[in-house]
Amino acid sequence: METFPASGCRFCHEGAKMVLFITGVCHRSCWYCPLSRERKGKDQVYANEHRISSPDEAIAEARNMRAKGTGITGGEPLGVPDRVLSYARRLKEEFGPGHHIHLYTSYAPSEKELSEFLGVIDEIRMHPPVSCWKEIGTSEYLRSAEVASAMGFETGFEVPALPEIDLLIPALSHLHFLNINELEWGETNAHEMRRQHLALEDSIHNAVEGSRAWCRNIVKNENVYFCSSAFKDSVQLRNRLIRTAETTARPFDEISDDGTIIYGRIEGALSVPEAVRELGPGMYEEQEGAIETAWWILFERGDEIEGTKCIIERYPNRGIIVEVTPLR
Repeated sequence: METFPASGCRFCHEGAKMVLFITGVCHRSCWYCPLSRERKGKDQVYANEHRISSPDEAIAEARNMRAKGTGITGGEPLGVPDRVLSYARRLKEEFGPGHHIHLYTSYAPSEKELSEFLGVIDEIRMHPPVSCWKEIGTSEYLRSAEVASAMGFETGFEVPALPEIDLLIPALSHLHFLNINELEWGETNAHEMRRQHLALEDSIHNAVEGSRAWCRNIVKNENVYFCSSAFKDSVQLRNRLIRTAETTARPFDEISDDGTIIYGRIEGALSVPEAVRELGPGMYEEQEGAIETAWWILFERGDEIEGTKCIIERYPNRGIIVEVTPLR
């Protein structure tokens, strides 16, 4: 079984950590930030893929995926510290002290600021900007990490894989962990990626060519973990979707190997078709003026069913639509 220097990563590997995106606003403008246009710079809250507006909605999403913990991210979470505390406290109250919460920040919080989160946040993941890596040994980030560790927080850095990554080696003995995320190409950083003559590693993932190689020296240290783009897509996200689907799928939804759900949809029918009604209670549902049911009934008896028919694949719990396949 794979081991991780940071405790929170174990839950991520299981797909058991809810991603609580607390705000898209950030005081920094890091060129490598992969945040989407939909979220970047916008003061909105998301639990996994769902936009929410209250801690109770976050709790509902955590229940849907049987979350063992939560990762609080952004934007800059400590730009809205009261919001972080409000959500984190409610999660701890609801799920108990064993619900592991880690917090990302590009700030170097003081002892006073950190004290507000004692007993609420378990793990602090600081993101020192690349501009300070050369002086990391005397930086405010290392001082903050030492203070946080002394206060009882599990503390480390989380940064993208960049050519300068070895500059962080002097900090390793002062940290519980260093997580390195494979550099990812996104819609908001693509221009800068091209300007720096970077390229995608392949046509499947968002990984930037060469970013893994930049880390070949620093990853030899036991408290360093390299998190690949492929791992996030094929393991972390997939496992989280499967957990959510197993809890929220309707009797007629088929759960795919990737954790998406597949079902049929009929639009324009004046009533529930007899072929669908015969499936029995719970095997169809009216949604937004349409009828949703098992996808295979549309294949087997589609010519008996009036209306416009299609098969939908989407993330569970009314999540992102992946594919729509029209049927005749």
